[in-house]
Amino acid sequence: MLVTRGSRAGALVACAALLLGAGACGTDGPEEEKSGPPQVRLYGTDGNMLNSYPAELQERADLVDGMKGTTPLTPLPEDFKKRLRSVDPKLTDFLYAAESYDAVAISVLAAQLAGTTDPRAIAKQIVGVTNNGQRCETVSACLRLAREGKDIEYRSVSVNRAGFTDAGEPATASYATLHFDGQQLNDAKTEFVGAGDESAASTTAPPKPRKQRGPAADAPLVLGGLLPQTGDLALANPPLAAGAALAVRDVNAAGGVLGKPVTWLPGDDGTNPDIARATVKKHIQAGVHVIIGAGASSISRAVLPDVVAANRVLFSPSNTDAGLTTVDDKGLYFRTAPPDGLQGRALADVILRDGPHKIALVARKDSYGEGLQESVRAELERAGIGADRLRLLTYEPPADAKATPVDFAAGAQEIKAFEAEAVLLIGFSESAAVIRALADAEVPIRH
Repeated sequence: MLVTRGSRAGALVACAALLLGAGACGTDGPEEEKSGPPQVRLYGTDGNMLNSYPAELQERADLVDGMKGTTPLTPLPEDFKKRLRSVDPKLTDFLYAAESYDAVAISVLAAQLAGTTDPRAIAKQIVGVTNNGQRCETVSACLRLAREGKDIEYRSVSVNRAGFTDAGEPATASYATLHFDGQQLNDAKTEFVGAGDESAASTTAPPKPRKQRGPAADAPLVLGGLLPQTGDLALANPPLAAGAALAVRDVNAAGGVLGKPVTWLPGDDGTNPDIARATVKKHIQAGVHVIIGAGASSISRAVLPDVVAANRVLFSPSNTDAGLTTVDDKGLYFRTAPPDGLQGRALADVILRDGPHKIALVARKDSYGEGLQESVRAELERAGIGADRLRLLTYEPPADAKATPVDFAAGAQEIKAFEAEAVLLIGFSESAAVIRALADAEVPIRH
């Protein structure tokens, strides 16, 4: 692991080294013996490490003060943030914005190299866009080379160290360790940790690029959004949507693809399989070639059979379920977000730095939540935390968390009886109900 920013860089490197050697660590040291129940530190992931998350707690928003967590995030240039805000001036979070931008850009470049909007031809070019060609770092520069029929190696905000593996996902990743001070993330405390293996990037040569000799007969390329406009992951939609919109804008400002502007059709995944399937059906009927989404891994799993049956490409900016690496996708599923096997180690590191004796891992009951929970559990045990010092709990995410919040009263009592000193929440906006349940059970949350 490589720390690229942060006042505790040396401590993080040392802790990462201990993790690799299966030894626990903690720069703050273990908690001192105290009378009464121990104070509990809260930790979060992805969809609950956002500036918009405290609002989900309503009048208990102060409970996130001191919460720490990780998320796939690369250091974003200020110019990129500024351009995102030109799309959405209200943007306060940037989670997966770069991955969304790159999912669109890579799809467009693959179509240009293929010389057609045929989804299967596009799919055969996607991995190659990121590997073993002439390096280019902007959409306009890459499109210019692709139109000339030259093989390219796309590098941008999220795809910056290595390209894709043969499975169609990043070989390397960057994770941010985030800290809530009050009800906002404190950017000054953010640390970035690199993970993955550059040698895992594909060396397979893609089909030979086609030089553009005029507008393609099957243009324009049509992209369809399958993003969480509603549902439990809706709080992450603004940066996802902004990244995609900015990429489409840049592509069309650079002359479009295959001689015509790219068309974007928005669509909601609802963080709900039924809503997502309906959107996919609508996109297929509208002639969409590449679907950008879904937001949640479980939603992509739900719609992938329909996408594959229709010979379309599904390209997610935010799916992290490690099991999707080997899913039967007929070569039509890709992602710019890294698999959770890498994040599990980063999360375990953050927790172990505080030296807790007992840890509860609470996850939403789906492929994302349970997959990441298992990854963190394995890393904690590998670092020396015995199974008797861990509690694994799950909850069913309701179809509408605002109408029927998660009931975690029994789980909160179990955590209290266990005397956990650390609680990791793996979920989206609905996980705020877990924090409220802990407070209602009089679990002393540390700030």
